[in-house]
Amino acid sequence: MRGGMEMVKRPVVLLVAGSDSGGGAGLQADIKAVHALGAHGVCALTSITSQNTLGVLSRFDLPVWVVESQLEAVMADFRVAAVKTGMLASPEIVKAVGGILARNHAPNLVVDPVLMSSSGHRLMDEGGREALVEELLPLAAFFTPNLAEAEAFAGFQVVDLEGMRAAAHALRGLGPRYVVVKGGHLAGGETVDVFYDGVRMLEFRGPRVETRDDHGTGCVYSTSLATRLARGEPPHAAAAGAREDTLRALRGSLRLGAGRGPVHPNCPG
Repeated sequence: MRGGMEMVKRPVVLLVAGSDSGGGAGLQADIKAVHALGAHGVCALTSITSQNTLGVLSRFDLPVWVVESQLEAVMADFRVAAVKTGMLASPEIVKAVGGILARNHAPNLVVDPVLMSSSGHRLMDEGGREALVEELLPLAAFFTPNLAEAEAFAGFQVVDLEGMRAAAHALRGLGPRYVVVKGGHLAGGETVDVFYDGVRMLEFRGPRVETRDDHGTGCVYSTSLATRLARGEPPHAAAAGAREDTLRALRGSLRLGAGRGPVHPNCPG
């Protein structure tokens, strides 16, 4: 007992990501998604972006030693049950994060490869993709690229379901135990995500949620996936559940600002 209330144990999820000043994506979306699933989020901030619903105006990357200090502080005190990485900005940050996660045997690592903002602003420097392949993907439980990111890492065009399947197979060869290629940008009224574990290739299908307010969907998906893994859910179930969490956040998206409003991870419906 503490403060007259029964102690509640919550799994701890480490979020390594950039800040979105508009509150729709990045670390802000990650914290909301962790809270919605009943876990506790700790973090290491990598970059500060100046952005709103219309796009990214600028970015400032924190010094590598500051990123390392945050990670070391968190991992020295908390029993981290899962890790999600988002915007890592530079090869130097990627290498620093990978080194600390490896030394601490960080479990349930979900790598969301943030290369560009949805408005087309570069969020990772040259060499970052190669550093992710070398430093983080061999440590990863899950790799969760969208279509454009899958193209960048697989090295071939991914515009349809056949390409998604081929990409999932190729990307698993880079080291992660599981790959989810997200098909939210496929044409048509249905969305499809492809899950691959080296043996099974499964498809999660469903009707598209019609809304222009979709800022933060990738962050919500990967963070929800990490949080479900932290809660002990099996990989396939965690991937399916994270998809439903993201669809619910889309259905509850907020009409804020003049551009693409944020999804709402805490939406009950």
